[in-house]
Amino acid sequence: MGKTTGFMEYQRKTSTDAEPLARLANFNEFHTWLPREEQQTQAARCMDCGVPFCQAGMMIGGAASGCPLNNLIPEWNELIYRGKWELALRRLLATNRFPEFTSRVCPALCEAACTCGDVTGSPVTVRENEHAIIETGYAKGWVKAAPPPSRTGKSVAVIGSGPAGLSVAEYLNKRGHAVTVYEREYRPGGLLMYGIPNMKLDKSVIERRVKIMQAEGIEFLTGMDVGKTVDAAELTAHYDAVVLCCGAKKPRDLAVPGRDAEGVCFAVDYLTSVTRSLLDSEFTDGKAISAAGKNVLVIGGGDTGNDCQGTALRQGCTDLLALEMMPEPPAERTASNPWPEWPRVRKVDYGQVECMARFGKDPRVYQTTVKEFLKDGEGRLCGAVVEYLRPERDPDTGRTNMVPTGETFTYDCQLALIAAGFVGCENYTADAFGVGLTPRGCTQAHDYHTSIDNVFTCGDMRRGQSLVVWALREGRDCAAQVDQYLMGYTNL
Repeated sequence: MGKTTGFMEYQRKTSTDAEPLARLANFNEFHTWLPREEQQTQAARCMDCGVPFCQAGMMIGGAASGCPLNNLIPEWNELIYRGKWELALRRLLATNRFPEFTSRVCPALCEAACTCGDVTGSPVTVRENEHAIIETGYAKGWVKAAPPPSRTGKSVAVIGSGPAGLSVAEYLNKRGHAVTVYEREYRPGGLLMYGIPNMKLDKSVIERRVKIMQAEGIEFLTGMDVGKTVDAAELTAHYDAVVLCCGAKKPRDLAVPGRDAEGVCFAVDYLTSVTRSLLDSEFTDGKAISAAGKNVLVIGGGDTGNDCQGTALRQGCTDLLALEMMPEPPAERTASNPWPEWPRVRKVDYGQVECMARFGKDPRVYQTTVKEFLKDGEGRLCGAVVEYLRPERDPDTGRTNMVPTGETFTYDCQLALIAAGFVGCENYTADAFGVGLTPRGCTQAHDYHTSIDNVFTCGDMRRGQSLVVWALREGRDCAAQVDQYLMGYTNL
């Protein structure tokens, strides 16, 4: 590496965040990134470790370890350190066509598997190095439209413009196929546009990339709901191949008394309504589900639950409680969770930081779930009966289940957001194409190819709820299978 002793000489340094109470005043991104010179110093911490687990993208302990895209991390860290930013951009784009997304929303599987992190306790700032590369590329004008030099004469319809859809469209277009993306919303981006709040991923970042893709020849048709307003049979007849990338948006519900109370809604509907209203009218249209002046109950953790917390705080909620079904994770890795596995430890995300600043408490209560929603005389939510749970091992299966203890408490609330995960895709699009579903509610496919001759599928719709980086990997791999089908060979 360029600085073989850098990991011993330099301390990890990352971007700074705006003060929590100050950033609650708006929905803007709140990171102040390091200057390029300081980022070069951070790249010098990348070790000559011999086996770069950071880019391995392998399965360890039943979970992915390292980057699913197999990003060439040591290579572009070396180039950053030497100030060769344009070369670093080329090496980054060789494996990841959308680093402006992953450098903002990816949980950094690469950093969890970083050898420097195991040796020193402080991994290399891989995600922020990636951010510096792509944003330097935009600033310098190196990221620009580059249409394919020739066309193959083949056409592909991509259904859905989330990360998987954008990925498969990008690669197939680069190959020279004519790509049309169908999106049921009125803006491209799918999960990136509506499922992730603006303070986490500013929507101008998505729009900037989509404009480049359009200039490269990709056609985006919005307001097109395939399987409802657009006939699936017409698409399979008109295009040489169709790729289904509709995500896994069917939310897991709660079958408890009072579920029909006004004020109980799914987290994905809440987040979508807020972002849509923000983009359409800066909230003047009054169409966002609002937490203003309300006590808010968030049911479920993970990224979605955290995003609900941050959004409700920005809307002006008066109190916040977040229920986590599972036991509180340990503060540090346990012996059964060694490096380079993803660390199953307790983390404090931006939503919890902001809640502590606003209300002086971490909103999370572990080993709890809703037993009943309470309604007032007009059918509106006025509270929830929360039940404590305890882990119990099933002697037949060996699995640990969470069972009620019988102990409860009541929380007065006027808005409840169900963020309990997803149970597969909204099946009407798959049904329209005659594509079967797995028991997990995902599309059935072998090597991304469904049982229908010219229909493929990828992303969360195929693998289930996952990370943006995995959706990009799915799109990349699926594009190669589609290309093989269309051309008889592939160079993707």
